[in-house]
Amino acid sequence: MASAIDWVNGIIWSPVLVYLCLIVGVFFTIRTRLLQIRKIPTMIRSTFKGDSTAEGVSSFQALAMSLAGRVGTGNIAGVATAIAFGGPGAVFWMWMVAFLGSSTSFVESTLGQIYKEKDKLTGEFRGGPAYYFEKAYKHTKYSGLFKVYASIFAFATVLACGIFLPGVQANGIATGLQGAWPSIHPWMAAVAVTICLAFIVVGGVKRIANFASVVVPVMAVLYIIGAIIVAFVNIDQVVPVFSLIFSSAFGTHAAFGAILGTAIEWGVKRGIYSNEAGQGTGPHAAAAAEVKHPASQGFVQAMAVYIDTLFVCTATAFLIISTGMYRVYSGGSEDSPVLAEGSGNLPDNAVVGPAFAQNAFDTVFSGFGPMFIAISLVFFAFTTIIAYYYMAETNLRYLTRNFRNLEIQRAAIRGLQFVILIATVMGCVNSAGSAWALGDIGVGLMAWLNIIGILFLRRPALAVLRDYEEQQKQGLEPTFNPEALEIYNADFWQIRHDTGMMQQVRKN
Repeated sequence: MASAIDWVNGIIWSPVLVYLCLIVGVFFTIRTRLLQIRKIPTMIRSTFKGDSTAEGVSSFQALAMSLAGRVGTGNIAGVATAIAFGGPGAVFWMWMVAFLGSSTSFVESTLGQIYKEKDKLTGEFRGGPAYYFEKAYKHTKYSGLFKVYASIFAFATVLACGIFLPGVQANGIATGLQGAWPSIHPWMAAVAVTICLAFIVVGGVKRIANFASVVVPVMAVLYIIGAIIVAFVNIDQVVPVFSLIFSSAFGTHAAFGAILGTAIEWGVKRGIYSNEAGQGTGPHAAAAAEVKHPASQGFVQAMAVYIDTLFVCTATAFLIISTGMYRVYSGGSEDSPVLAEGSGNLPDNAVVGPAFAQNAFDTVFSGFGPMFIAISLVFFAFTTIIAYYYMAETNLRYLTRNFRNLEIQRAAIRGLQFVILIATVMGCVNSAGSAWALGDIGVGLMAWLNIIGILFLRRPALAVLRDYEEQQKQGLEPTFNPEALEIYNADFWQIRHDTGMMQQVRKN
């Protein structure tokens, strides 16, 4: 079974997908005219605009939901894995995929807002790649093709977010807890996490958004503060750390020159796993937001990529490398020969993953490091599992939204809740290797489908960006009229615009 999983993983994460992610990021960076730098002030302002309503969450809550999916095990164990198998240079390629992916995230998240709709059961906003794949080409000769494509993506997302990906996060929780408190058996972690998860997921998108908006910012700030303290203690290592990262990234370092291609592969793979740019997860949270113009939430989600990788992942990377608590293997597994080791005397039994960060923190906070990382992982990974559930549910609702009998849809949702609870339990007790392999398959499937899709659907997102900027230049608060931009089937926005115009006529 393990060999079959590795074989599938190797096909999905071939070099083609790695370089496709980078090339598409470059393409959208050019087409959005370096949006990820030009619009940083707008990204920050947009984050705190708008309040939640009965139908949608606020921009900040949507950002928190998105970060809940992004900031997870990938930011701690994922960074450690990238360094272990790609060398310190993999961190540079994580930065690159974040920088380029910020523009990709804007495009996909703006599309999510444009083609969102109200859920028949709850009245809440729903959207994502499956919705925009179908709606963008509705009533055209390509309608049937894209409807099938949308269904394939929806099914892949239910599979990935409902079964494959939760196991990685759950495994990170169990591994982290056992590293801090060896007496905590994985089954204990499985029971505790499953009970808490069940309470949250049955409460719907509002409960998920409220929980994420409180927990994610607090834990991210505390984690970064802890990493900054370690950085101050190791302030003399700042220049050597960045020198090592850059020399390893371009193959000029003597020890890591032979694994340049591997550094790119693991940096991109773990970068996308962490910040999810192009994967198609961000648009789900973006669609749930209550905003006046689709581009507003696109800017917010573009900034989410920065927060995830440039802040949290960089904090972890500096933590591990500056303390020398890492080990680099010459192949893609711990069974491979050790290529190089840091100067921190990492214990021989330290498994690739949370143990790197736990030992690194312990150099400064003796006896407390493993506990701090374990607690951080619990909150980061738990909120990520919740975000995965939301995305899986959204796509299941897409697949069942035309069922006349709503009870069938409700039963399907209950079934999904049961499945994700089982996947969480299994992730806690399975080995880390199998959990990550399944997680990579889930991420890769979604990335292939979404990246190819948004290359075809880029026009509406780019038109919306121009429209937003033109209204800003005129000193207006940007609002959205899809018909004026020749964007069709954005039914929610067209109804809102027409209703607003009718109300204005009545006032006059």
